[in-house]
Amino acid sequence: MKNSTPGFSRRFSFARQRRHLTFTLALLASAPVAADEGMWTLDHFPSAQVGAEYGFVPDASWLDRIRASAVRLTSGCSASIVSKDGLVLTNHHCVADCAQALSTPKHNFVADGFAARSRREERLCPGMQAEVLGQISDVTDEVLGAIKAAGTQDVIKARDSAMVAIEDRGCRDGSQARCQVVSLYGGGQYKLYKYRKYADVRLVFAPEISIAFFGGDPDNFNFPRYCLDSAFVRLYDGGRPASTPAHLTWRKTAPAAGELVFVAGNPGSTSRLETIAQTQMDRDWTIPVRQLVRSELRGRLLDYADRGAEQKRTATFVLFAVENSFKAFYGIERALLDPDFFARKVREEQELRAKVSANAELASAVGDPWADISAAIERYQALFLSHDFLEVRAGSVSQLYGYARTLVRAAAERKKPSAERLPEYSDSKLELLEKELLDAQPVYPGIERIGLTMWLSKTREYLTVDNPLVTHLLGQQSPEALANQLVAGTRLADPKVRDALWRGGESAIEASSDPLIRFVRLTDADARALRLRYQQQIEGPITNAAERIARARFGIYGDSVYPDATFTLRLSYGRVDGWTYQGNTVAPFTDFGGLYARATAAEPFRLPKRWLDAKSRLDPAVALNVSTSNDIIGGNSGSPLIDAQGRVAGAIFDGNIHSLGGDYGYDPRLNRSIAVLTCAIGAALRHVYAVPALADELEADSN
Repeated sequence: MKNSTPGFSRRFSFARQRRHLTFTLALLASAPVAADEGMWTLDHFPSAQVGAEYGFVPDASWLDRIRASAVRLTSGCSASIVSKDGLVLTNHHCVADCAQALSTPKHNFVADGFAARSRREERLCPGMQAEVLGQISDVTDEVLGAIKAAGTQDVIKARDSAMVAIEDRGCRDGSQARCQVVSLYGGGQYKLYKYRKYADVRLVFAPEISIAFFGGDPDNFNFPRYCLDSAFVRLYDGGRPASTPAHLTWRKTAPAAGELVFVAGNPGSTSRLETIAQTQMDRDWTIPVRQLVRSELRGRLLDYADRGAEQKRTATFVLFAVENSFKAFYGIERALLDPDFFARKVREEQELRAKVSANAELASAVGDPWADISAAIERYQALFLSHDFLEVRAGSVSQLYGYARTLVRAAAERKKPSAERLPEYSDSKLELLEKELLDAQPVYPGIERIGLTMWLSKTREYLTVDNPLVTHLLGQQSPEALANQLVAGTRLADPKVRDALWRGGESAIEASSDPLIRFVRLTDADARALRLRYQQQIEGPITNAAERIARARFGIYGDSVYPDATFTLRLSYGRVDGWTYQGNTVAPFTDFGGLYARATAAEPFRLPKRWLDAKSRLDPAVALNVSTSNDIIGGNSGSPLIDAQGRVAGAIFDGNIHSLGGDYGYDPRLNRSIAVLTCAIGAALRHVYAVPALADELEADSN
């Protein structure tokens, strides 16, 4: 599954954005769940339920091994450790930004692929960090206590301060550890997740994009698929490959139809526990506005990519992300406009509310949080456009703007005590933030101009010319002229300049004559004011109300409910399975034979030359891609597909077209995840790419 990208986002944050997953939903997550449904935390996994359905009970040691092998990448993806020397399996599209950063006009690793023939050739992925979950602690009482002690205007400030204090206390030595307090069940629970982090992540192997994303946009979110959407990175510790005795063993054969399989990954975000008012906000405001902007941004990027080979190379990753995001949100918009789906969503909320009303003690304790959320959403409608354009998606796809805002805000925030800062600048987050900011990354002026022009022009269009915020943003200049001036004048593409500003702090920022730094300093107060207003008038009341709904849900359904996704480690279970829709049955497997039958001489079905040359060396019956009933969402990209023996059998890279509304629910009849199989990856490494050492490392302890 490709990770979606809202239209306004820094380029290096693309893969971090949530993806929305179905058109028809039979069961929704507030009630006890259906078979195969659920993205479960590992400290609350329904092992007995799996045993009753499939005859295998994952015990504590099995779950611990999966946890120690699962990896979260700060590119917004998941992965798994697959050798004792820190080798990690993920998706190609999870390392595409790394491959592009390492590329030059002479060496295009996105188009041509990358293969390190020895460990000396493995290349550092700038800005990427890998994290392995070590332990989970319950900190609910401390966070809720801080929230309850706060005034109505200070709920978010109190919550964030408490979370930051817990994180800083939990990871005093940040050299190898990262701590994150996670809100679950809409604020009903808070857990501290402590990770072992690896800041040195190096690219080992990535195939050509034409085979990794074979079929391109026409095949995206569809099945059958014929993609080798896989890649390998290696974790380094102290300049050497990390020692990782806890790892998944490599499965050399395909799983069987109907076989039990698990997916361990970090699903990004779901909205299954949100109210109807919140869902209507998405349907009527958020998605339509952002889709219009994405559509125009896609057109501008396509036009730019058609101007020449270098323009096409530099636009490839951004265009891929925008197109993928547009298609994903097109699917969810259709789901939300389906009257049957929405009626089921309404009935589900009405059922919960009726059960609460019938319980006098519970009703008295929680009040009417649904009404409080509806009132907050009404206020948000008046604030949405300003907040979205000037704070949430400021800068569009401009990497330079992201650098400038980070530098300006960090200078102001770092002089405060950690718990009083904006949460993203707390002590526990600074090391990763510094890495993302200072690692050398290529910057493409053409893309920068498109991004800034898009953002400035759309802000003026949606907020209107006479809006004081727009006047302050643009002054007397046109969006095009201002964007050109900022891109041409800034020196922030140079990591040495960024380093000097970062280390120089507020005095260096105030003294800087860089036009982009000065622009952000001039306009950032407006954005920060909108952020504060959003926190006080919308997020705070919703947080209070959502915590009460969580209490009500626990009171009615107990612990049979899984929490919404939060880009933290989850485990889902399911089976290898196809599906039937409108009388058509889709088989769960594709193979190399089908790949060659589908290939043509034209994009997006053109095979790389090395694949054409290797046809006779590949067994056409070897399974390539598979569909399973596992419940996934964006962020699961790269997640290992694991069998009951704890072997990795594949890597999740997509969902089928019916999964495109899964943010709001799961339909066991139609929702399917899509994975590339390890048997196909191994065959490609040996017979297409001629990297037997890598294949040998993977198969060293396979069985």
